Amino acid sequence: MGRQQPGVSGNGGLIRAIRYLGQQRRAAFFAYGSLVIATLAQLAVPQLVQNMISAITDGVRANAVLSLPELVQGPAAALQGTTVEELRRISQAAESLLINVVVFVVLVAVVRAVFAFVQTFMAETVSQGIAFDIRNELFAKIQRLSFSYHDRNQTGQLMIRATDDVEKLRLFLAQGLVMMAQATILLVVTLIILFLSNWRLTLVVLPILPVALVLFMYFGKVSQPLFMQFQLRLSRLNTILQEGLAGIKVVKAFTREDYERNRFGVATDDLYAQSLKIGRTFSFLFPAIFLVMQLGQAVLLYFASQQILFDGLDLGSYQKFSMYVVFVFFPMGQLGFIISLMSQASASAGRIFEILDAESDVKDKPGAIALPPVKGRVEFRNVTFRYFGSGEPVLNNVSFVAEPGQTIALLGATGSGKTTIINLIPRFYDVSDGAVLIDGYDVRDVTLDSLRAQIGIVLQETNLFTGTIRENIAFGRPDASMEEVIAAAKAAAAHDFIMSFPQGYDTPVGERGSTLSGGQKQRVAIARALLLNPRLLILDDSTSAVDLQTEYQIQKALDHLMEGRTSFVIAQRISTVVNADQILVLDKGQIVARGRHEELMETSPIYAEIYYSQLVGDAEVRVEADTQATGEAK
Repeated sequence: MGRQQPGVSGNGGLIRAIRYLGQQRRAAFFAYGSLVIATLAQLAVPQLVQNMISAITDGVRANAVLSLPELVQGPAAALQGTTVEELRRISQAAESLLINVVVFVVLVAVVRAVFAFVQTFMAETVSQGIAFDIRNELFAKIQRLSFSYHDRNQTGQLMIRATDDVEKLRLFLAQGLVMMAQATILLVVTLIILFLSNWRLTLVVLPILPVALVLFMYFGKVSQPLFMQFQLRLSRLNTILQEGLAGIKVVKAFTREDYERNRFGVATDDLYAQSLKIGRTFSFLFPAIFLVMQLGQAVLLYFASQQILFDGLDLGSYQKFSMYVVFVFFPMGQLGFIISLMSQASASAGRIFEILDAESDVKDKPGAIALPPVKGRVEFRNVTFRYFGSGEPVLNNVSFVAEPGQTIALLGATGSGKTTIINLIPRFYDVSDGAVLIDGYDVRDVTLDSLRAQIGIVLQETNLFTGTIRENIAFGRPDASMEEVIAAAKAAAAHDFIMSFPQGYDTPVGERGSTLSGGQKQRVAIARALLLNPRLLILDDSTSAVDLQTEYQIQKALDHLMEGRTSFVIAQRISTVVNADQILVLDKGQIVARGRHEELMETSPIYAEIYYSQLVGDAEVRVEADTQATGEAK
């Protein structure tokens, strides 16, 4: 159930993530276009520096000759292969040439600064846009995945993938990918310039590049699993934190603060240990990279000195060459940071695409049709169900028919299969064998939206959302009028307590409805289902969180509202089901008795036992509630 594809190995997930640049074409064009211009401006600086040094050295040489006595200026100029007139021109032009070079350096610096700003800003825009798209896709996919997927995956892990993993991927796209692009441009263009300038010295630099490439590949291979483990341990830590906060009342009630603190401490220690392991790995990487760079510079300095001494390499050419070599070493200096970002992003991308590639067991099949407006006939035909497709069946060959307008009560001990039956009707899960039919349509042959839109559900675990009471009641119908919301609240016996709040229907309910009592939350959930005016109504132990007297009030309203609807009611209390058209008694995944109350009292020992175990308490409250109702009527 909820089949999940294996994580994308290697850098496959990262490559897929990079393809999201196509959704940010305009911003990406400006980001990488600005990067190219800024990088080319950077590459122009060494040539300008050479021009500056040449202007200075030529001016010094010319002035040295011109400062000699006039009789020896001619011979001295001839020794340098020039004339006195040419030296005078050089001397006069040296200062203006120097000024021009300085101006060009400043202009290049301004151009580089402007386009570097545009590149940085647009790269951040691109990465934020991609993170936005991926987070939305993740949330939409998590919403679509079947219950079986969520049964097997912890909430904390899903939250980490939608937050921290996406952020690590975004950081690589904003910085790491840009650095890689810049490093590639610098290396390619710089090597071309170096070959054209001095091919013999370039051959000295080239052996450094394969060494750097080997380092890059080795540390990338080693570090990616380390970051994968880091994310797994971070997910485990987040899960413990999420569970501890969600269950804080239970923790305090059972004085388990120390236990939870120790459990969190163990997870923190594991995360800390993994962080240290990553730190040790990269503490070796960076010195290794700088060692290679220093050795390369030492070898280059030796061979360059030989050319200066014996082959006439001038100072300006050497300075230009050495500055361009820095542009070869510069990407190597960034190598460790690029590897770190890429390894983290690659591990996170794999975890993200595990979710995006996960296959839901429950989905619209090809050719599924929209379910027409239902009349309410529900049939279970030889239904068998196993969770995750294996193990002992939770339901075993269950068959029954609910006619339109009937109320079907499901009774049985915990684990007997009651909740499973109501989960199969809206296709929260699919049957392992057999079929569930509504008006003769197999629920697997119709679209999920058209099916679930015609079913009102109140689950055993009441979930309210942050917002107002009105927004929670209108959750399934946001366009419902205030009059319709109030009518649904009155039907669920919720109107009176809602109006007791100063803000009435605009009262905030707090996180998960924390500002309401259990019974109040239950009645808001019932009103939410009733507002849909469904033809099929499912109440999963929907009065379990209210006292017997409140239950009786709700039940009287529900008895009226369930008229004309096919209703399935799960309850542990006999008082909610004695008037049901059909009562199904389940035991160990099978229907062991069925019929109306009077019939089952005579034929089913299990039903009779449940009835007598609760009869006295229900009867007392029923009499008390009737007495109060009669008094109020008078």
